Amino acid sequence: MKEFNISITSATRRRKLKDGTIAEYPQYYCEYREPLTQKRRRRAFDRKKDAEAFRNGLLVKVAENGYVDERKAPSVGKAIDHWLENKEGNVKASTLTGYKVVVNGAIRGPLLIGTAQERADYTESGIAPKSARFIKLLGDVKLTDLTTAIIRVWHKTVVEQCGNYTANRAKSHLRSILALAEEDFSIRAPSMPTGLMRQRHKPKKAILTPEDIAKLIAAAKNDPDHGIYYAFPFLAGTRPSEQLGLLWSEVDFDKGVIRIRRIQERDGSLTEMTKTEAGTRDIPMGATLRAMLLEWRIRCPRKGKELHRVFPGPGRLQEWPKSRIGGGGPLLYQNFRKRYWAPVFKSLRLPYVTPHSARHSFISTLQAQGIEVGLVAQIAGHANPTVTLGHYTQAVRGGSAAMEALEVAYAPHASGAPCAGL
Repeated sequence: MKEFNISITSATRRRKLKDGTIAEYPQYYCEYREPLTQKRRRRAFDRKKDAEAFRNGLLVKVAENGYVDERKAPSVGKAIDHWLENKEGNVKASTLTGYKVVVNGAIRGPLLIGTAQERADYTESGIAPKSARFIKLLGDVKLTDLTTAIIRVWHKTVVEQCGNYTANRAKSHLRSILALAEEDFSIRAPSMPTGLMRQRHKPKKAILTPEDIAKLIAAAKNDPDHGIYYAFPFLAGTRPSEQLGLLWSEVDFDKGVIRIRRIQERDGSLTEMTKTEAGTRDIPMGATLRAMLLEWRIRCPRKGKELHRVFPGPGRLQEWPKSRIGGGGPLLYQNFRKRYWAPVFKSLRLPYVTPHSARHSFISTLQAQGIEVGLVAQIAGHANPTVTLGHYTQAVRGGSAAMEALEVAYAPHASGAPCAGL
């Protein structure tokens, strides 16, 4: 790129008023050659300070290789479309639908002023209620014009109309949208504003202690018809939809891995993809899980005469050696919780936790045992270890365990042994 120069010139503009008098006022111009095409450009301003601000901003953009012709720069709405197209095929359909609801309703706009139900009905039908009023959001703002201050005002508006949760979720999506636009359109994204109103502290999910989990798994080993159903998520760290969608063809006993390739939807149908692209993964089988699955494979209800789902509906058990009647089909999530999950906590007198909390326990326990976070994220199916640390890792040991570890670490120095490196 050639050396970039921009100059400010001025002229006196004359205008004839209705009464016939001539009014004079100054006009300022920024004159330069467009950095990419070298075509002459001229921008007019009524005030000298506005011309100087434009000149200084343009000089910075050119110096930092961040210049983009604002006439060709896409809008936030176009960046949203590009982001959604990039997500399509990489996340399941229901997840993509959720993204569209948030980005179209709370980022692109316009935002309907009304109740949450009215906004939901408008989003679904596209028909606005009578006398509806709307607030313009970011959809028409060009990426080159988007600033941190504009984002701050937008976030405050969404908080006032929709609440903290929606505003912060929309901000997270906006950050991702702008990051992709920066990569693909070479337009530098503005910094996200700091000090925004945050959602009230969300309590961490309740999880079982390692001792409680050991008790549950011991019970599962002695429960041949139900045990694998409630022990599996503690031993594999899967999401409930991944567990219920698992097929025997994805359980490789020779290589000792479980291949997560699909999920089960709420209606029992299978989707040939995981929640996110990172969710497609191989989970190593531990000795306990492998032994339980081998035993379960013998008893597992078939689809016809063939093994199909690892966690199917049970059908009706007949007297041995007659086969089950009607088993092998999908097991719906609500039936899984009612029939297999909840009863074991009551019988063992353990604190009740949700099936998804088993995943939290799995991830937190691996972390507590010193497994590096990158490997834990890979096994758990997280694209970014930050998710593993920020949302799933919880303490599974008490403070005394931390102090014991500290004592062990300091023990050589306390006894007078020389410190490393001295």
